[in-house]
Amino acid sequence: MIRATQVRPQVRWTEAAADTVVLGFDDRHRRRMAMTGTRGLEFLLDLKEAVALRGGDALVLEDGRLIEVVAAPEPLVEIRGTDSHHLVRVAWHLGNRHLPTQIVGKGLRIRRDHVIEDMVRGLGARVVAIEAPFDPEGGAYTGGGHAAHNHDHGHHDHGHHDHGDHKHGGHDHAHHDHGHGKHDHDHGHGKHDHDHHHGHSHAHDHK
Repeated sequence: MIRATQVRPQVRWTEAAADTVVLGFDDRHRRRMAMTGTRGLEFLLDLKEAVALRGGDALVLEDGRLIEVVAAPEPLVEIRGTDSHHLVRVAWHLGNRHLPTQIVGKGLRIRRDHVIEDMVRGLGARVVAIEAPFDPEGGAYTGGGHAAHNHDHGHHDHGHHDHGDHKHGGHDHAHHDHGHGKHDHDHGHGKHDHDHHHGHSHAHDHK
């Protein structure tokens, strides 16, 4: 199987792509994974380290051909505050829970999560359900790779996270008042070597 060994950012390529892969947020931060393009081209993503892919990036195959990355629409909520100060306060609470968050215009976007949605409403913000590509701030990919993993906040064991099952979007927010005033996280998730085969459909059921 031919490999894709490089990533070319969206602003650095203009030639026609040989194929396209449609990837949800969780599948856009991988080091090694078998993929199939929408036109049927099969290849193996095989990077030196995990890279945060964005819509419009291109994967470079060994023979020089390019595979365009398209961010798949996902169930999200857009959060609107009464003013910028209010929105910053809401953003602080989201960051305090390590939630990947996208900043858009005068609002914030997160993946659907009824517990978090109720919390945000309790803070006086407006919540609107939407379907859109999810492209959170880059910090979501750093500091232990919180972005693409299922955290059981009920136990909140920062020393060890079991990523073997790797369920998408299954957050357990049973106990959210963690008091993360000062935490020195060192999870050591620098590289994730997931060798999963994804076909044409990348739709995930986010609850």
